Amino acid sequence: MARTPLMAGNWKMNMDHLEAIHLVQGLHQELTDANFDYSKTEVAVIPPFTDIRSVQTVVEGDDMKIKYGAQDVSTKESGAYTGEISATMLSKLGCSFVVVGHSERREYHGESDALVGEKARVALAAGMTPIICCGEGLEVRKAGEQVSHVLAQIDGALDGMSADDVKKSVIAYEPIWAIGTGEVATPEDAQEVCGAIRVRVSELYDAETAEAVRVLYGGSVKSGNVRDIMAQADVDGALVGGASLKADEFAKIARFDA
Repeated sequence: MARTPLMAGNWKMNMDHLEAIHLVQGLHQELTDANFDYSKTEVAVIPPFTDIRSVQTVVEGDDMKIKYGAQDVSTKESGAYTGEISATMLSKLGCSFVVVGHSERREYHGESDALVGEKARVALAAGMTPIICCGEGLEVRKAGEQVSHVLAQIDGALDGMSADDVKKSVIAYEPIWAIGTGEVATPEDAQEVCGAIRVRVSELYDAETAEAVRVLYGGSVKSGNVRDIMAQADVDGALVGGASLKADEFAKIARFDA
């Protein structure tokens, strides 16, 4: 089964709504100038909540093929939950993706694997694709326990999800020690864990589901290393951090096979 690569740019807490418009317009222009084929690789931006409406307006107004999503979602539908953003709110804004369980959410907000799974199911129920994040810290990596650590996260997050839901989901492997540090896992490191994730999905569900789910790598991805990372059999794209804040650099990453 051919899996369409996905390049998703996680802006984190960067860019006000005016900067967001400028960045998306720049990315669109870079890809247009390069005759980019969106049918071969999906490109998405994941801005802060305050930017989503502005991104929606420019994407729809200029008929762009760039997709967009949110960095988190509440498990609650509505009500007295100050500061929370519901899946319905995001889907009404045209979001295609929702990042759930990013290491920064797990670290700073104490999010558990079970909560990550619940958020993924909420996103799916609203017609959006969850990008389910997993990854190990440096101590786990040094101990050689990265595979078992990540698979435990996968087991917890996918618990209660049907095979059809998993097929519609994206899993992003992000070794925490490589996020924003300039350090990057070797292509072989990325393949080891991404491949193990796919095997675990086949064990939990079946081979068809494992072949369908897209597995991304994230962690200091840039234009200089993306080609080698994407050459790995079980890496289907990238969740890009800092490099996605520069239109020309992110466009180069999206054009990894150019």
